[in-house]
Amino acid sequence: MSSEPEVVHSGGCHCRRVRWQVEAPASVVAWVCNCSDCSMRGNTHFVVPKDKFALQPGAGDFLTTYTFGTHTAKHTFCKVCGITSFYTPRSNPDGVAVTAACVDAGTLAHVEYRKADGRNWEQWIEGS
Repeated sequence: MSSEPEVVHSGGCHCRRVRWQVEAPASVVAWVCNCSDCSMRGNTHFVVPKDKFALQPGAGDFLTTYTFGTHTAKHTFCKVCGITSFYTPRSNPDGVAVTAACVDAGTLAHVEYRKADGRNWEQWIEGS
């Protein structure tokens, strides 16, 4: 899937105060994580390099961040509606995890869902 040309996807939170654009293929692999945070939120995400992600002007004013455990992952969410439309993942702290359901309709042609064992992260990432 990564050999596909990239397109610009737009997206954001429910109240639309946090908006962004991301360059990624039209077909992506999204990870269904079972860590304590993602499983409670029902988060499913795909990861892009930081330089492929652009927060829209003013959106940062509406963001806050939650961390736990190693504090490597930065779970950003909207201060108004509470939606995590993107965050910095522990698995790739130099990237951005984009919540697939927060991408505006029309540019994602296909999403392949794979499971990530966030509850046993160290063992899972070692075996990946």
